[in-house]
Formats: sequence, C-alpha cells, structure tokens
Amino acid sequence: MGVQVVGRAFARALRQEFAASRAAADARGRTGHRSAAASNLSGLSLQEAQQILNVSKLSPEEVQKNYEHLFKVNDKSVGGSFYLQSKVVRAKERLDEEFRIQAQEDREKGRTPHT
Repeated sequence: MGVQVVGRAFARALRQEFAASRAAADARGRTGHRSAAASNLSGLSLQEAQQILNVSKLSPEEVQKNYEHLFKVNDKSVGGSFYLQSKVVRAKERLDEEFRIQAQEDREKGRTPHT
C-alpha cells in the first residue's frame, strides 16, 4: 500500500517536472534551442559564463572589459592560475557565441543586431 502511494507521488512529480521543462523550453523559443546547443558544445551554460566573467546583462563592451581584466590577473607569469584563465577564455567564447546567436536571430527577423 505504501509503495503504491510513493509510486503515484513520484509519477505525479515527474509529470509536473516534464510539464515545467516543456513550458520553459517553449518560453525560450527558437533562440533557446540554439543557446542550449551552444551550451552543450562549450560545456558552459550562459549563466555560468556570465558568472565567471561577472556580467549581469549581455553587453559586449562589459564582457570584453571583464574578460581582459580577468585574463590578465590570472596570467601564470603574475602568479595567476592557468585553470582559472582557461575558464575565463571558455566563458568569453560562450558569450561570444550567444552574441552571434542573437545577431543571427535579429537578421532573420529583419532587425539590427544588439552589438
């Protein structure tokens, strides 16, 4: 009897999670699919890349400024960490890819790019 209750509760929770996941994917739209693919290729999510470079919004100028600073302070020749420096590079690459995705979406919709 208890196993059935737990099983039903688990199945209901799973259905709710699938529904929430589907709704989130629909809300992201087409850009979300490209962004998710970029996250899979780079190994970093958009949010992780933003955290690494300490940017709250996608601004090419702010990303470049923070990238240059973090790259320099993590240079091995000044006592920095090669591992952290490589994370900074990967985060910049991920955000650059996001800028390309946004520009492509804008072109497809006939708007001027954000950059």
